[in-house]
Amino acid sequence: MLKLFLADLKMITRNRQALFWSLMFPLMFTVIFGLFFGRENNIAGTIILIKKSNSEMAQNFEKALDESKLFTIKKESNLEAAKKEVGKGQVSAIVEIPESFGEKNLENPVKIKLYEDPANSQVNAVLIGFVDKFFNQINFQMQNTKPLFGYEEEKTTQKKLSYFDFVLAGILGLVLMNSSIMGVGIAMSKYREDKILKRIMTTPLKTWKFVVCEVLSRLILNLLQISIILSIGVYGFSAHIYGNIFVLLGVALIGGMLFQLIGFMIAGIAKTTQAAEGMATAITIPMMFLAGVFFPIDALPKRLYSFVQYLPLAPLLRIIRSVALEAKPIWDNPNNLAIVGGWMIVMLFLSMYKFRLSEE
Repeated sequence: MLKLFLADLKMITRNRQALFWSLMFPLMFTVIFGLFFGRENNIAGTIILIKKSNSEMAQNFEKALDESKLFTIKKESNLEAAKKEVGKGQVSAIVEIPESFGEKNLENPVKIKLYEDPANSQVNAVLIGFVDKFFNQINFQMQNTKPLFGYEEEKTTQKKLSYFDFVLAGILGLVLMNSSIMGVGIAMSKYREDKILKRIMTTPLKTWKFVVCEVLSRLILNLLQISIILSIGVYGFSAHIYGNIFVLLGVALIGGMLFQLIGFMIAGIAKTTQAAEGMATAITIPMMFLAGVFFPIDALPKRLYSFVQYLPLAPLLRIIRSVALEAKPIWDNPNNLAIVGGWMIVMLFLSMYKFRLSEE
C-alpha cells in the first residue's frame, strides 16, 4: 500500500503541466487580489484633481482629499484632456475645483464639480461619500451648529482584518474545490478510458486500498497548495491569519476529502473524460461565484441566499474564515460542521454506488 501511495505521488508530480496549473491557478488569484488589496492597500482608484481656486476652503479640501488616502490623485489643468483619460479607463473620476470656489457668496455659492464614469460605481460611491462628509462638516462649522443625531462605532473584534484577508480564506476553499473535483473526476475518468482501472482489477490489489492511496496522495497536494498560498498571502501581501495553522490545515484536509468524494461521484457518472470535465466545470464555476469566495453571500437576494448557503463550499468557507481570521475552534458553529458532514455522507454513498473499478 505504501508503494502504491508513493506511485500515486510520482504520477501527480510527473504530470508537470497539470501540477503547474493546479498551483498556478489559485496563485494567480492570490497575487491579483494581493496587488489590489494586500499590504493594507485601501485605495479605491485613481482620480484627477483640477484645481482652479487658491481659496482657503480649496486648500483645505485638497489637503483632506490627500490625507484620506482613499485615492491615487493625479493633478491636471485641462478638463477636456482629463475627460479623455476617464473615457479611456485610465482614471475613474474627475474633481474640478472652479474659480471663486470658497468665496463667501451665500446667495450663489460656487460648487465643486464631479465628473464620474458610470462604469466605476464603486469609486464613485467612495468619492461622493467623502465629498458629502467634507461639506457637511464645513456647513456645520459655518452655521456654528452641531449635529443632533449621529452614530458611535464599536468593532466586534480588535483584530485587524482587511478585504484581502477575506478573499485569501476564500481562495483556500477555491483551490481545495478545484484541485479535488477536477483532479479526481477527470483523472479517474481518464484511467477508465485508458483501461487502467480494468487492469487493476486483475491484480490482488483491493479496491479500498487503491482509493485510499489516491485520496491520500491528493491530500498531500492540497497541503502543498494551501501552504504556498498562505505563505505568499502572509509574507508577500501582509495578510492576517490569527488562528492555529495546524487546525486550519486540518480543516483543509476535511474540505479536500469532501470535494474528492464529489470527484469520485463525477467519475462514476461520466462515461468519458470530456463528460467528466464538463460536469466538474458545471459544479465548480457556480460555486466559485455563489459560495462566498470573493464576497459575502448574505449580500445576495434572499431567495438565492437561502439556497447557496447550503452549497458544499459555503459552510466550508465559513469554517475556514472562523478558524483563520477569528481564531475560533472548528466546532464554534455546529451548523457548518453538520452541513459539511452531511455532504460528505451523501457523496460517500453516491460514490460507493456509482464508482466501480470494473466499469468501462
